[in-house]
Amino acid sequence: MARWGWRAYAIPLLTLATLLTFGDLLLGGSGTTPTSASPAASTAPTPAPSSAPDAAVSEEPPAPAQGDAGPTETAPPPAGSTGFVQRGAGTVTIVDGASPVYGSGPLQRFVVEVEDGIGVDGGAFAAAVEATLGDPRSWGSGGQMSFQRVGVAEEAAGDYAFKVTLISPGNMEAYCPGVGTGGYTSCRYGDRAVINLARWETAVPDYEGDVPTYRQYVVNHEVGHALGNGHQRCPGAGQLAPVMQQQTLGLDGCAKNAWPHP
Repeated sequence: MARWGWRAYAIPLLTLATLLTFGDLLLGGSGTTPTSASPAASTAPTPAPSSAPDAAVSEEPPAPAQGDAGPTETAPPPAGSTGFVQRGAGTVTIVDGASPVYGSGPLQRFVVEVEDGIGVDGGAFAAAVEATLGDPRSWGSGGQMSFQRVGVAEEAAGDYAFKVTLISPGNMEAYCPGVGTGGYTSCRYGDRAVINLARWETAVPDYEGDVPTYRQYVVNHEVGHALGNGHQRCPGAGQLAPVMQQQTLGLDGCAKNAWPHP
């Protein structure tokens, strides 16, 4: 005490305090509660958009629509009503049942539809389409392909190649959007060969009243588009017009022709 004074008490107390501190650290360190992670650190990153294609079915046609008037062209004015309906119900009914197989070669099944409310017998229209496509001068000439009309069950199952659909002039734009038919011409849109009722009933001026031949032409022409054929031009004055010529808009010096293989 005489030599160190108050420090004689302080040194032992500091030593004891140091030992107690070390003991507390050794005994309590393993039970320390860890610091909670911040919300930002625990939030999962936003997943990147999937590169898989959209599973929704597109309503676009599988190939560009084709008709006898482009979107920027002006079709001839519609003829006055001569006993046909200008605008039907806008819905269609499938002509049910199946036909024989016409021809030989790869089979092309097709469905026939008629717009509701246009007063046309569906069976008669289907028979005319069958007779045209089954003719040896049509697309199946020489065994290139065969045709068979099928009905409701096959359409529901997708077991067909194309449809032939009769539509009133007032509803042509609904079935051929963007083609520019003007209610006058026919078209191919999606899997449909769409036949204009006005042209079916009255043909066109260059056919001079020959409605039966025009009907064969318009079926072969629009089905030709459905089979992948594009437009052709008149090869020369006096020659037969190719069936894929736009004969509805004029013959350009060619002679009318309803058949791919006349």
